[in-house]
Amino acid sequence: MKVLLLQDVYKLGHAGDIKKVADGYGRNYLIPQKFAVLATPSAIKQIDSIKKQADSIRSQLNTEMQSLSEKISNSWIAFPCKAGETGKLYGSITTQMIADAISAKIGATIDKRQIDAQPIRTLGEHKVSVRLTVDVIPSFTVITHREGEKPVVEETTEA
Repeated sequence: MKVLLLQDVYKLGHAGDIKKVADGYGRNYLIPQKFAVLATPSAIKQIDSIKKQADSIRSQLNTEMQSLSEKISNSWIAFPCKAGETGKLYGSITTQMIADAISAKIGATIDKRQIDAQPIRTLGEHKVSVRLTVDVIPSFTVITHREGEKPVVEETTEA
């Protein structure tokens, strides 16, 4: 099924793109959520206006999220955990826990679906990315350490 995207869809494309998708994905998700319409000749005539509108919205969002991105990329979060002798955690640090902690630290709401990471199950430093918009994806450090110990924060200097 060919669809014309009306909005940016993560891992699929930008607004105004014509994409070939599975029938069920288009019929059950993209079209009912108003993310896309069928790529008919009349819909294809509207590509230019859709792209212009989406570009202006995208640039406005990117400028708004830039200051938030700077706050996130300059931060780190430490989680005290119980762990075995090999450094494997008893349990895991989930994306919900990471989202709650970073939201409290920077003072803005971050949803767990914006966090690009698997659950953390080992001690140490882990790089985690936050998808604020399609183009703005800052990353920060999550440090897991044993309960009762101080977290070891390595200051990284980037060139």
